[in-house]
Order: sequence, then structure tokens, then C-alpha cells
Amino acid sequence: MLFDVLLTISDVVETQPINEQNVHWRNSIFAIIDSSHLSTFMIALILIIYGSYRALDLDKSKDSLLPSKFLSESQTNEQVPHSHVIETVHAIALPLGASISLIIMFFFFDSLQTVFIICTAILATMGFAYLLTPCCQMILRPCSDNTKISFGIFGRYTLSEIVAFSLSIALVLVWIVTGHWLFMDVIATGLCISFIALVRLPNLKVSALLLLGLVIYDVFWVYFSQYIFTTNVMVRVATREAENPLTSIARRFNFDRYRAPRLSLPGKIVFPSMQQRGRFSLLGLGDIIMPGLVLCFVLRFESRKRTNNLYNNDPLSLINRLTYFQCSLIGYCAGLLTATISSEVFKCAQPALLFLVPFTLIPLLLIAHLKGDLNSMWSDPFAENGEISSSCKLLNV
Repeated sequence: MLFDVLLTISDVVETQPINEQNVHWRNSIFAIIDSSHLSTFMIALILIIYGSYRALDLDKSKDSLLPSKFLSESQTNEQVPHSHVIETVHAIALPLGASISLIIMFFFFDSLQTVFIICTAILATMGFAYLLTPCCQMILRPCSDNTKISFGIFGRYTLSEIVAFSLSIALVLVWIVTGHWLFMDVIATGLCISFIALVRLPNLKVSALLLLGLVIYDVFWVYFSQYIFTTNVMVRVATREAENPLTSIARRFNFDRYRAPRLSLPGKIVFPSMQQRGRFSLLGLGDIIMPGLVLCFVLRFESRKRTNNLYNNDPLSLINRLTYFQCSLIGYCAGLLTATISSEVFKCAQPALLFLVPFTLIPLLLIAHLKGDLNSMWSDPFAENGEISSSCKLLNV
């Protein structure tokens, strides 16, 4: 359900001016290189690349522990976090669940906004703690031997994990107190990386089914929802701000003069423009996470091929020198650029997945066909190792 809420508020790319302006269409071309767009592009690419390599490192850690006869399954699970697999039924149900969550947030946002804030805070704390843990491990390595400390029913954690979790709580509290967009973006980066690193697509068939379903979801709620609900439901939910819990607490204790800033849920990356005051670029986390899961899948597939020495090492072949990850990343950049141009030209929110999915999937399918890997990628690319069935859990949608 939390994943549906995150996806619900995240599938829109938009450039919004606070003060309405009538700008000639030629100025839209120059607006594409605005600092807000460049920052969004850079952050999206960094999150996808880093999240994919975190997932690859996680797989390698699992593989290194599997042959060990001295570690039980529970000990292995303690040392390496579980990854979660999106199966076919989940790929079909996810757009439906996201649509239901979107309708609930549209009609009952005022009544449930405190619940949304609490759920978001919990998810954000966990996600950013996962992001910080490697950094804390590196810093605390001289003074910590990775001994796990027991917290009873809450589990056992190392010192670095405890420090990362504490820092994450502090960050979320700062975001709640200030409501600043920068802290919201920092929290969103943790959510992106944790989802890309810990959620798995088992094959290309499920990947295509999931992305195509989300394209339909994205297009319907951005383009056609206003004809049914008299307003753009996706944009309305994505840009709506919740009442700060601190304001509710102050009101309960009769501190009516205290007004904490309203909170925009961190289901998006927001960057202000340095060139035009009051202008900002918005990119939903779903537009980073969903293509990122595909890029993570192809990176893991290429790593498996490299491990099993299945590469055609013909140095003269351009196709063989171009990796699936590079191809998909270039396609993602092209799709993001196209979505941004469309947003600037038409001056309204665009369903970014409508552009990102074709630009990401079509080159990948073409290159896989030319390399002869399409059949294996489509059905069961990790069958030899039994990777998915043995070490992953199903994702509860």
C-alpha cells in the first residue's frame, strides 16, 4: 500500500511558474537548459546508476554467502537485506492499486493527510537509513567490529545501522519542522535508491507488462481524468500540501499562534530555477524508480553473463561493445528530454512514462534481439543460478 501511495503522487513531469506568464514558444527551447531541468536530469541519472549498482553489490554479497556451510539461512538474511520480486500478478495489480490510492488521496486527502504524513515519514526514514548505511560503515569501521546489538522483537542491528537510522530520523524531523524543498528532495533520493536496489524485476516480460500498465495509468490520469473529475487528478494530488502535524499538536494544546509550514509529500524531486524566480521543475519518483528497475535488471543480467563467460568478445562489433545498461540509460535520457520539451512547449503537466517507457524499452528489445539474448531475457534470465527463487521474497502490493 505504501508503494502504491508513493507511485500515486509521482507520475508527472511539470514546470510550474508561481506567477502565470505568457512566454513565446521559442523561449521554451531556452527553458530546456534551465538550471532546474539540468539539476533534475543529473539527479535522476545519479539515482538510477547508483541504485542499480547497489542492487548489483547486494546480489554479489548474497552469492558470496550462499556457498558457505558455516552460515545458516537466518544468519545469511541478517547479513544481507532481502530483495523483493515483482511477479506477473503484481505487475498487473500495481497500476490498479495506484489508481485506487490516487482516488482515495483525491477525495479524502484532508481527512487522511495525517496518516499520509506518518506513512511517508516511516517509509522515508527506512529508505534514507538504507542510503546512509554504507557511508556510516566506512566512517565507523575503525571503531566498530560490526557486532549486532539486540533490540528484542525489533531485531538486531550493527552500530552503523543504528547511526544511519538515527540520522534518518533527524532528517525527517527537520523536514517536518521546516517543510523545505531541499530536505524533501534528500528524503526522496533515499526512497528512490532503496526501491531500485531492493525491488527486482525477474525478466523482461514482467518488466514490459509493468511499464505498459503504468503508461496506461499515467496517460489516463494526466490527460483524461479532468473530463471525469473536472480537474487533473494527478497534478492535483502531486502538488497538494498536507497540514503539518506540528500545527495539529499546537492547536490541541491551544497554541493557536504557532503555524508550522505545510508539507508537500516527498513523492517527487523538485528544483527551483536560478534564472527565473518562482519557477521550479518537478519530476515524480515513479518516473525515476520504474525505468530504474529495468536498468537495474539489465545491469544484473549483464553481470551474470560476464560471470558465466557468455559474452561475444568480438572487438569489431559495435553492437557487442554497447552494453544493455548503456543503451537503456541513453534511451532514458532521450525520453526525459522529450518529456521536458513537451512540458515546455505545451505549458502543462505531461505523463513522463509515456515518453520514458518507449525510449527505454524499444532500444533494449532491439539490441537484445541483435545480440541473441531476447529469448533468455524475456522468460528466465537467471534460471541457471536459481537466484530469484532462492534468495528473494515476493513484493506485497
